[in-house]
Amino acid sequence: MKVVTNKILPAAAMAKLLKKAGAGRVGDDAAEALREHLEEYAVKVGEKAWRYAQHSGRKTVKDADVKLAVKS
Repeated sequence: MKVVTNKILPAAAMAKLLKKAGAGRVGDDAAEALREHLEEYAVKVGEKAWRYAQHSGRKTVKDADVKLAVKS
């Protein structure tokens, strides 16, 4: 498994997602924890999607690859 070392998603976006889910207030540590988990999940989905694209003989990942990766 690859480890995400660079932060890609902004913490402010994570706080907005938590608030959209119903949280009244969001701590910095909660936003950071969500960011870490979402980035790990996104990398796993991306790796699967890339394998689907390769299996189809393509170098381009398409939305169908991502959808399949999420379902599997």
